[in-house]
Amino acid sequence: MVSAVFHSPLDATAPASPAARRPPERDATQLIAATAGEEGATALFDSKTLAAGASPARPARDFSFIWQFILPPVLGLGLLALVWELVSLGTGASIPSPKDTFWQAVQIFSDPFYSKGPNDQGVGWNVLSSLKRVAMGFGLAAIVGIPVGFMIGRFTFLSRMFNPLISLMRPVSPLAWLPIGLLVFKGANPAAIWTIFICSIWPMIINTAVGVQRVPQDYMNVARVLNLSEWKIVTKILFPAVLPYMLTGVRLAVGTAWLVIVAAEMLTGGVGIGFWVWDEWNNLNVKNIIIAIFVIGIVGLLLEFALIKLATAFTFEEVKN
Repeated sequence: MVSAVFHSPLDATAPASPAARRPPERDATQLIAATAGEEGATALFDSKTLAAGASPARPARDFSFIWQFILPPVLGLGLLALVWELVSLGTGASIPSPKDTFWQAVQIFSDPFYSKGPNDQGVGWNVLSSLKRVAMGFGLAAIVGIPVGFMIGRFTFLSRMFNPLISLMRPVSPLAWLPIGLLVFKGANPAAIWTIFICSIWPMIINTAVGVQRVPQDYMNVARVLNLSEWKIVTKILFPAVLPYMLTGVRLAVGTAWLVIVAAEMLTGGVGIGFWVWDEWNNLNVKNIIIAIFVIGIVGLLLEFALIKLATAFTFEEVKN
């Protein structure tokens, strides 16, 4: 007997079971590929958006450096100009105004290296002559002062012997040494160099000696255990540790030297920024005197800045003004 099985049409449209409706699972490789494709499509869309002219969001600009670093010195210079102008008005223009001095400075610096004789040269030659004297006197002071500072700091006997002499001579006014130089060297130029030397040597001796005395005792104990020679102790232990102190003494010494040379040249004459100030005073040219004051200050500032950079480069630490 043959039996036929008939299915209702409704059975063909019956909802599938939940397991049947679940999409086929994809492996990890397919998921990574799909994700990469979506990211690529997003990047392509962003590039098209930028090409269409839409600009990305820009970070807000920080203008704090203006009032932190630019505004304070500008206000300081403005205050100086205001006080200067008030003094000029109060003295009946016997002190020239900032405007008149500025135009005089423009005229002077239009040709700073002219030469019309030994007593009539531009401000550039005068500054160079002063710097040459400072370099010679300061260099001699460094050659003598730094080794003496090492010896005074290293040996207690030498420290006790030289400390009274340093304490006695250091407070002496720089110009008090100038007549001694004129008497010994019989010339204005070597006398000025001698004055710079004797006034620049004390900061270098004192700071170097203090640096040697502050070297930790553990370093010296290690050197004693290793049986190092005195030369290796100085070059391998003392010099690196004392370098910051020594450079501080150099900074103080070069500032003193630049102050001294101006006063010494006023008394000795010749070519130099100090002599130029005195010569302009004899000619009653107050504008040039004020210009010379600014030149002296700017040159001193540049020397200080250069030594700060030198100290930072060799000590690997921040050196503050």
